[in-house]
Amino acid sequence: MLSKRLSRQYGHKRKFLAIIDETPECRRAVAYASRRAKNTGGRLILLYVIDSSEFQHFLGVGDIMRAESHEQARQTLSAISDEVRENLGIETETKICEGQKAAEIVKLIESDQDIAVLVLAAGSGAEGPGPLVQSIAAKGSAFPIPVTIIPDGLSVEDIDSVA
Repeated sequence: MLSKRLSRQYGHKRKFLAIIDETPECRRAVAYASRRAKNTGGRLILLYVIDSSEFQHFLGVGDIMRAESHEQARQTLSAISDEVRENLGIETETKICEGQKAAEIVKLIESDQDIAVLVLAAGSGAEGPGPLVQSIAAKGSAFPIPVTIIPDGLSVEDIDSVA
């Protein structure tokens, strides 16, 4: 069951959660979420989920892969945070975790009662909007907070006008 959201209570700020990975669409999600956070006096939280199933190797190979994945996640989050700070003048909160992406998103939402909106962007591939969007959409009413999905065709200028 969803814990009570505190984002509208005194001393709390509504957080917009964007999921970071190596896909081009994640940048559109960040563009929208960061602008909504700025325009509404909220905060932006960036989550990078590392697939821990990739580390099931022998003799320390998994440990090396894990360390490399964490370093890649830190670099990606740092670059995106810097970009948001430079372009919009807002600070971001960043998180890295390991596991299955949809499950880790729900865990973070449960642990941070200020997260009020999850922002995703649809992919442009022929296979549909992307596995994360499909996974979250399949949960339907069981998902704990509202989800905003940014369509593939929106440019940053379009996002500026609607955020």
